[in-house]
Amino acid sequence: MTAWLVLLLAGLLEIGWVIGMKYSEGFTRFWPSAGTIVLIFLSVWLLERAARDIPVATAYAVWGGIGALGTAVMAMVLLGEPLGLQRVLGIVLILGGVVALKTA
Repeated sequence: MTAWLVLLLAGLLEIGWVIGMKYSEGFTRFWPSAGTIVLIFLSVWLLERAARDIPVATAYAVWGGIGALGTAVMAMVLLGEPLGLQRVLGIVLILGGVVALKTA
């Protein structure tokens, strides 16, 4: 169970660094860039820790799914990206894939 919590945290940090890249404006702004780099390191490090107890393919897919799903939602909330039918369908499919991998 602990490995899954570590993986969840790694995925949440992935959302942070992906959104952070937008705020870093091509890594031209110091603090958003520094925060993004720290989040990248922590996210990948936690992914590695989780993959010690979870099959690596499953861990990576779940990590990526959490990041993709969370980034899509946060981009709509924070950056005003549009919410459309295709985007909702994509989010549902990603969520279904993550759940399927978790239960496999």
